[in-house]
Amino acid sequence: MKVNQKGIDLIKRYEGFRRQAYRDAVGVWTIGYGHTSRAGAPKVTAKLKITRAEGEEILKRDVAKFAAEIAPLINVPLSDDQFSALVSFAYNTGPAAFASSSVLRMVNAGRFDAVPNRLSLWVKAGGKTLKGLVRRRAAEAALFTASTATPGRASAQRPEAARGKPVGRSTTVMAALASTICGLFASLGARPGVLVSGLLVVVILAASGWIVRERWLKSRHEGV
Repeated sequence: MKVNQKGIDLIKRYEGFRRQAYRDAVGVWTIGYGHTSRAGAPKVTAKLKITRAEGEEILKRDVAKFAAEIAPLINVPLSDDQFSALVSFAYNTGPAAFASSSVLRMVNAGRFDAVPNRLSLWVKAGGKTLKGLVRRRAAEAALFTASTATPGRASAQRPEAARGKPVGRSTTVMAALASTICGLFASLGARPGVLVSGLLVVVILAASGWIVRERWLKSRHEGV
């Protein structure tokens, strides 16, 4: 996993470049491409000025720092696009916020389909919803989902597979059991009425077992 150029470009686009130090939406001194003192050197003060070239170097160091901080928190394989989207998110919100976010929980649970929605919750600064953050979260979500078919567990696929296979096995077992019972009754010379009653019992028992199994699988899936 590494931050690719698409991730760098996303950060640059939404941070913008400022050569003169300024206070951001929540009053934090910022410069360059969203650099703040919490990311390391240089310490941002009111009179600090930098060139664009210096801003590029600072951004490079900051991105590497944030990537190194969040990588150990991720427990599933990700594509570079997915990782880049998460680094952009952490770059904006801070590693601590990322570590405690539902975004990370969904990622580690393999719930990639839920990540865009969780990202969209982080659009406020100073208690106000900012259009810039809404657009940024949408861009991060688009980058994250651009390669969801690559390494990682797609939760939308697992429940279908889990539900489909047991049903097939249950149906096969039911048919085999019914056939066996029919043969047994026939070999014993059972009357048609007895045969029907026996089959009815088999069907009821098999259906009950199937329903119990389905409920168990459903509860197991909902607990993921």
